[in-house]
Amino acid sequence: MPLLERVSPLAGNVPALLDLASEAGGSWPLPGAGRTAVLWELLASVAAADVAAARIFEPHLDALAILQQAGETAGAATAPGSTWGVFAAEGPGMRLEASVTGTGVLLNGSKPWCSLARQLDNAVVTAHTDHGGRAAFAVSLRHGGVDSEEPAWVARGLREIPSGTVHFHQVPATPIGGPGWYHSRPGFAWGGMGVAACWLGGAVGVARDFRHGLQAGADAGRQPDQLSLAALGEADRIITATLQYLAGTASRLDDGTLAAGAGQSTWSEAQRVRGTVAAAVERVLHLVGTNRGPGPLAFDEPYAKRMADLALYVRQHHGRRDDAQLGSLVLAGDCQW
Repeated sequence: MPLLERVSPLAGNVPALLDLASEAGGSWPLPGAGRTAVLWELLASVAAADVAAARIFEPHLDALAILQQAGETAGAATAPGSTWGVFAAEGPGMRLEASVTGTGVLLNGSKPWCSLARQLDNAVVTAHTDHGGRAAFAVSLRHGGVDSEEPAWVARGLREIPSGTVHFHQVPATPIGGPGWYHSRPGFAWGGMGVAACWLGGAVGVARDFRHGLQAGADAGRQPDQLSLAALGEADRIITATLQYLAGTASRLDDGTLAAGAGQSTWSEAQRVRGTVAAAVERVLHLVGTNRGPGPLAFDEPYAKRMADLALYVRQHHGRRDDAQLGSLVLAGDCQW
């Protein structure tokens, strides 16, 4: 059975989905290597089947892309069945520090928002260095100095993907890309757009639920009213336009024209993509949720799960704060109009 067809039956089965993600990592394209649109379509297709599965696939593939961009294998990256996460968040009162010793780099401190840390083999993590700033490192999560908390995850969305704090004590790490490289590389923006592809795929799944529900009602003699049809039409417009925008961005990323012009950066485009997709997702969630009503949310488990998972996942976009960052870039001349 093709890999994508195996996602939906495995919804909720994290170990099996991790195996699928590892399998995908051996054959799916990397961003910026000529087939970015294919990669984003595959990620969106996973999310359309199961949003939580995309939260497993995307960071694993992103970690492999980061290692490739840095020219690193980090040893375990190529090990069969090896699974990866990317832990780059910061949190108040928490700090992960990387210290250079006579035997290499050691990590000490805590890192928040580490999804599935107890079930992954390795991670790309960011840590504060002795010279100031942050750098990226590859680390084994199986080391005895790694302590992954069991988070008090009360969210109804992404229940199988808890994100907790990981504590590191004298954990050896392999530097990736050098100081400042992680956030300054073009791939940082590419990865952010890959996440947006997952959000959009989740919205496609929600819209399909809506369309299938209307079709089932029509087959049973309950024809949809004008308001339902209008909502379906608007959802179609939004999804189609956003898919075309993502495809065009992927093409420009691969052919080198995205950041080729003066006053234009990959990061500003990533902010446009993420903001546009987030707004599209929020609108589709609203359209479908208000038109389908409470019944499916109460009794249709796959639909209720998809709605809750996507509503939480898309909150990785910071809304107006991200728009403010984009506005600052536009004011500085980083725009196309």
